[in-house]
Amino acid sequence: MRTIDWVDGAVELVDQTLLPDKCVTLRIHTVDELVDAIRRLAVRGAPALGVAGALGVVLADGDPARIARLRAARPTAVNLAWGVDRAAAHLREGRESVLAAALRVRDDDIAACVAMGERGADLLEGDRLRIMTVCNTGGLAAVERGTALGVVQTLHERGRLAEVLAMETRPLLQGARLTTWELSRMGAPHRLIADSAGPYLLAKGEVDAVLIGADRIAANGDTANKIGSYALALGAERAGVPFVVVAPESTIDPHTPTGEHIQIEDRGADEVVTVRGVRVAPEGTQALNPAFDVTPHDLITAIVTDKRVIRP
Repeated sequence: MRTIDWVDGAVELVDQTLLPDKCVTLRIHTVDELVDAIRRLAVRGAPALGVAGALGVVLADGDPARIARLRAARPTAVNLAWGVDRAAAHLREGRESVLAAALRVRDDDIAACVAMGERGADLLEGDRLRIMTVCNTGGLAAVERGTALGVVQTLHERGRLAEVLAMETRPLLQGARLTTWELSRMGAPHRLIADSAGPYLLAKGEVDAVLIGADRIAANGDTANKIGSYALALGAERAGVPFVVVAPESTIDPHTPTGEHIQIEDRGADEVVTVRGVRVAPEGTQALNPAFDVTPHDLITAIVTDKRVIRP
């Protein structure tokens, strides 16, 4: 199954807001529809957003305002703007050239995920590994296989995976809804844990490695990822457990010097005071909702990309 693709003149993508209850494919014909899908997280994950951005330029038909709106739909994930720019560079050559460039972004992502899975599995030592993850970093966050969960899939295929401890990932429960769904389809052993249990289980020696994805990696290696990643990095350092970022080269932003320069998206109070549409806090409760945090490079053991292993 592909998370996002170009099919018969439209963008087709899995509506991730409906998982795991229903697996529904949306057909997107306009930039406005695609921006809406991006903002409400029907499509999400840095690599998938890169592909969405590239394919969205085809839908824009050369309109600069539509392209600019698409490029700015989510500020933290660098891959969205990167994908837009990759396809937009061919606007003068005509729509078919733009589409060809967008499809190269898609195909490059598929190849990158295979490479990251193999490189990450080669990096980790041990035969029966217990892996902790946060958010969703599988095929749903890319086109196929994924980043950190792509490493998990390769370990599982090699018979080296003992178990995945997947954090639920409040407030939108991407770990509970999406990662467990993908792990079940993969046939990989796993258990779901509350976010706050992660550092404790690291301290108890229940984990061999923490694998996360990334939405933007600064030039110095500071990494923005789903909120909760920084707490895991602190817990992993204290426990002496490898903390590994898995992301394609396109997620490294050489124009962002450090994590302090990364714009962190605040998604508003509703996601915190409700769970899947059900209110869990009193009416009128205010909330702070940073969607990402930044892990300093000195807490990161390695960054695995499709091209290399970086030791920040």
